Amino acid sequence: MAIAEKMTDFIEKSSWIRKMFEEGARLKAIHGNDKVFDLSLGNPDLEPPEEFKRQLRQIAENRDQGLHAYMPNTGYPHTRKAVAGFLSREQNADISENEIIMTCGAAGGLNIILKAILNPGEEVITPAPYFVEYGFYADNHGGRLVPVPAGADFTMDIKAMDAAITEKTRAVLINSPNNPTGQVYSEQNLKELADCLEAKSREFGRCIYLISDEPYRKIVYDGIRVPSVFSCYKDSVLATSYSKDLSVPGERIGFVAVNPAASDKKFLIEAMALANRILGFVNAPALMQRVVTELQGVHVDISEYDRKRRLLCEGLKDCGYSFTRPSGAFYLFPQAPVKDDVEFVRALQEELILAVPGSGFGAPGYFRLTYCVPDSTITGAMPGFERAMAKFR
Repeated sequence: MAIAEKMTDFIEKSSWIRKMFEEGARLKAIHGNDKVFDLSLGNPDLEPPEEFKRQLRQIAENRDQGLHAYMPNTGYPHTRKAVAGFLSREQNADISENEIIMTCGAAGGLNIILKAILNPGEEVITPAPYFVEYGFYADNHGGRLVPVPAGADFTMDIKAMDAAITEKTRAVLINSPNNPTGQVYSEQNLKELADCLEAKSREFGRCIYLISDEPYRKIVYDGIRVPSVFSCYKDSVLATSYSKDLSVPGERIGFVAVNPAASDKKFLIEAMALANRILGFVNAPALMQRVVTELQGVHVDISEYDRKRRLLCEGLKDCGYSFTRPSGAFYLFPQAPVKDDVEFVRALQEELILAVPGSGFGAPGYFRLTYCVPDSTITGAMPGFERAMAKFR
């Protein structure tokens, strides 16, 4: 084999979303784009806000010298200061620019965090369902992901999390609003987790970090508020990006923030800054850092995603599907009408509908749909959803 055995295994594990992409291309070539209803990929369909485009044009026309040069690995000081100011209000904490590191998206942020804290063989616990690439990120740095099934409504099962924590546990990684379920963990749920982590940290005589992955924080509905992890647990770190709230996933811009009260904060920040270089990111894109500096708090029209959410939920409910209505993000995670979620997703493909099996997110028996798509994709898929459900009644 010309490639590493581990990568062969990883290709197989990550294959579902890739297979959906390839299958979509094949079906569209046969039937035409408008006849295939692709609900598999979380690629925002809303255009970036006008403020983003204006800022981008203004910066692109700047004639100053050195605009494309290296900067500190942590990012431009004025960008970090702007981020810290907004985040202090959002997290209800006094955060300075020295606690911010600009990154190549949330994925880059998670990787520098894990590079900074993991020793070989240590474990990262995450509630399942979870974003599949978490396992790869942990492995990148010698660690191992330990998924723990969530409750029936996809909130964290604190007793199960507590039972999973051992002397090998280095961090707990959460994602709220969650991909793939859209669940938002309540403040009570977070405080219960914090109590658990504090007790386990004392028991094992070592810091167990809480890592919060928050790229969907601003995409929430029905008056839901995403609680502050910094207010709940001192040894917390968050990673986020502007990919979803500004609809710029291809620009790879985000940041990491460290709780000002965190233990060994200075060393953690230094380690992450060095990890930016070691992992080859070096620094976040210069152009995008300057753009987002002036766009703190700006986001796409969330009501559009809310409307699409309602359209999809109402349509699937009428077809007889069971699901927990998402509180955030732009995913729906219905229960398959048959135990074998892969079999059901294949039945949907026969109806020219593309979905992702829940098995790909550590939750067999479910399937993921995204509603960051044109309305016509949602409405056009409904007859096929109804026929697929009828096959298994």
